[in-house]
Amino acid sequence: MLHELIEMQKEYIASFFNSLDLDRSEELISILEKTKGLIFFCGIGKSGFIAEKIAMTFVSLGIKAFYMSATNALHGDIGIVSDHDTVIFLSKSGETKELLDLFPFIKEKGAYTVSWICRENSSLEKLSDFSLVLPLKRELCLFDLSPTTSSAIQLLFGDTVAVELMKRRKLTLEEYGKNHPAGLIGRTIRNKVEDVMLKGEKIPTCYEDDFLKNVLVEFSRKKCGCVIVLSRVTHKVVGVFTDGDLRRALERSTDHLLEEKMESLMTRTFLSIQKNTLLKDAAATMQKDQNKWVSTLPVLEKESLVGLIRMHDIINQ
Repeated sequence: MLHELIEMQKEYIASFFNSLDLDRSEELISILEKTKGLIFFCGIGKSGFIAEKIAMTFVSLGIKAFYMSATNALHGDIGIVSDHDTVIFLSKSGETKELLDLFPFIKEKGAYTVSWICRENSSLEKLSDFSLVLPLKRELCLFDLSPTTSSAIQLLFGDTVAVELMKRRKLTLEEYGKNHPAGLIGRTIRNKVEDVMLKGEKIPTCYEDDFLKNVLVEFSRKKCGCVIVLSRVTHKVVGVFTDGDLRRALERSTDHLLEEKMESLMTRTFLSIQKNTLLKDAAATMQKDQNKWVSTLPVLEKESLVGLIRMHDIINQ
């Protein structure tokens, strides 16, 4: 049953994208791009939650937008609206009473009005300066009533519009990072490998001519899931020995495994990173090969080991 519902939702979402008026959508983008003041999103019920989320996405991308409660607007919040602003009304039916009650007062303030509705020839469409129909084949709800698919397409469209404006405004990664100073997004964008990497004695190391039986103590004690293998002569990194290498060695089950030297067990071709690399790029490097993600990276400076960074450090810094 769940599989059938998923296939139905895929069909309804695909129908939305296939039927959306792209020329009209481009006009909408131009309107928002030219808005000198604020962009307000307003909706009731499920559409209200979607309107609030879209407004938050706009703000996170540096676009001056706010969610406006229709009820609160009628009791004073409308005071913030000016004739430089654009107000977007989200409604599936286009007949939402609270929005229709608010509409004439928004017009009195001189704001440009836009409606996103799912039904043509609705009251909101007729009243708005600009309207866009978000084509809805049907709700996933068994009774075709509960806002299930309609809420999804409102959100999909709103976020797509936000990203298009982000692209047109040429928002840089640095600017995006300034809007997200806290949390994982901010840290991975702003912080560098050297800010969180393990250093000095915390890095598990050994030499290429060490025996596995002696290295296992370092491997276990440092709890990094790897040991960085150094040349005893140059002290440069020559390989990496991971828990995966240990597992594969045990699968071979040689009688003298503990007496083998690290040079015969280590991985000679390994990924590494520089200390001034952004954390987001370090995470991308770890996940570069979809078939073989790595969780640790030696940090090198002119081939010398200066640190070790773990995915754990990136996520839980």
